[in-house]
Amino acid sequence: MQEEQSYEVSARKYRPKDFDSLIGQDNIAKTLKNSILRGQLAHAYLFCGPRGVGKTTTARIFAKMINCSNPGPDMTPCGECESCLSFAEGRSYCIHELDAASNNGVDDIKALIDQVRVPPQVGKYSVYIIDEVHMLSQAAFNAFLKTLEEPPAHAIFILATTEKHKILPTILSRCQTYDFKRISVPDIVSNLKMVASREGVTIDDDSLHILAAKADGAMRDALTLFDQTVAFCGKDVKYEEVIANLNVMGYEHSFELVDLFLAGDYAGALTKFDFLLSKGFNAQHFISSLSSHFRDLVVCKAGSADALLELSEGMKARYRAQAERCSLKFLYEALAVTTQCEAGYKQSINPRLHIEFALMRLSFLMKAPAGGFAPAPQQQAEPVAAQQAAPVATPQASPVASNPRPAVEAKPAVEAKPVKEESKPAVVEAPVVAPEPALTPAQQPAPEPVAPAPQPAPTRRRASFSVNTLAEEKTVAAAPVAQKVEQEVPSAQKVLEGLAALAQEYSDNGQPRLATCLTSDKNEVSIENAQVRVVLKVQNEAQRSWMQDKKSRELTQSLRKRVGYDALDVVIETLPQDTQAVKAYSPEQQLKEMVQANPEIGSVLESFDAVIK
Repeated sequence: MQEEQSYEVSARKYRPKDFDSLIGQDNIAKTLKNSILRGQLAHAYLFCGPRGVGKTTTARIFAKMINCSNPGPDMTPCGECESCLSFAEGRSYCIHELDAASNNGVDDIKALIDQVRVPPQVGKYSVYIIDEVHMLSQAAFNAFLKTLEEPPAHAIFILATTEKHKILPTILSRCQTYDFKRISVPDIVSNLKMVASREGVTIDDDSLHILAAKADGAMRDALTLFDQTVAFCGKDVKYEEVIANLNVMGYEHSFELVDLFLAGDYAGALTKFDFLLSKGFNAQHFISSLSSHFRDLVVCKAGSADALLELSEGMKARYRAQAERCSLKFLYEALAVTTQCEAGYKQSINPRLHIEFALMRLSFLMKAPAGGFAPAPQQQAEPVAAQQAAPVATPQASPVASNPRPAVEAKPAVEAKPVKEESKPAVVEAPVVAPEPALTPAQQPAPEPVAPAPQPAPTRRRASFSVNTLAEEKTVAAAPVAQKVEQEVPSAQKVLEGLAALAQEYSDNGQPRLATCLTSDKNEVSIENAQVRVVLKVQNEAQRSWMQDKKSRELTQSLRKRVGYDALDVVIETLPQDTQAVKAYSPEQQLKEMVQANPEIGSVLESFDAVIK
């Protein structure tokens, strides 16, 4: 029972006692030591940075150092003078700490100002450490300004905060600002090794790196996690127990997943994901860990960037071995998939399916799914080949094959040229069926068999072609020639009837305004050189712009179909200002319209001596 009462957590037990024992803040420690040596002490300091990096600890060491009566040559407190002893026992009257989170009002700051006037009983300076200073109210900040700018000679203020942006600029301008940085993983691991050796705890490097990574740059958090791990595992800490205790996904799962992706086993990847979810892992942390794993593999591929890996040497070797089996292209595409999945996780309606789809995409990067999906170009390759071979057999089946010069007539190279030659309509079979002048009448083929020989319709070749274009051209070449039907130019009356029918269709579909526009008496129909031009008049530019962008093409196609004429265009124009109808909105305007439409109403108004304003 006595041991339990004397137990002290590692974060307090191994708190730094001097500047040399500060971890990861060497530049700040050196600056403060030099300012003490040279006697260049400011009246106000601001320590800002993330949680658990040593802001309050540095403030205490600084306060202890400037009041030590017998400091060492390297600016370390002696620990024997009255000031050092009272500080160690927690009874120092020259060092005052204020928690601004709970004492953030004007009255608290006024009490502090009154206390500042009292000189220290022991030591040279009264040091006031205000923690979480950003929690002070606006009024408290304003009350503190004058004292902070011109304090008594014996008073020094040290403000500590994790949110520098919340502090007034007038406060910032009165302080020397020191920005504390996050502590690196190697520094945290080194300090945890020291603590473990002093506590008699056996722990491997992989477990220490897990603790350091989860602490996210905060030494206090790392020591808290260390105490939690020791409480769970005892003096002999195993990697598997650390993973289970902290509920961290660990490196093993990431290595197994990448192996499944390389093998194209999407079913195994989905099963692994389901297993991790059943163990209580957060789905977003899962995809985030996978992204970090791919990032480390990319770093390993670089070879010279090993310094970017915050891992133990044994784990670095495993990463290098797996990186050798992955191509850089695969890693790049995999990292793109995981980061995209991570970014869209919160917006997804079905987060689990969102991650499962990402896992399937990762599985298909290196290997196609079992059963395979044939790409679209491969499905079209066989019909195209058959279409290319079909015209070659046509001249061989014709009676011209009896000609004594078959080598010239059966040459298939002639059929490939019309696809490239754009300026010639080029009938494909023309060289085969054309009669030779040198042949005798006995050698001439009979006219009956020549007539049904398939002839391609002369068509204009496009500058570019695709597989579908080639298939269409081959189909046209094999089909009988269809005569183009000339369309009769419609009359203006027929076009107006088509407009009326189209307006009725829009009206039935719930678009009455568009129907009204089509039936307006301001619309015009002009026919010139077999070209029909329909001009629809609208009231303003906004209507014209909307109809031109949204409805012009639809109206043109629908009207062409109803009229049965392709050379028809629909144009949207704005009515002139003087011809636009002005709608009456006010009661006076509506009354004037009624009088103009019905003069009898005007007579009634005059009989009552009423005046329309």
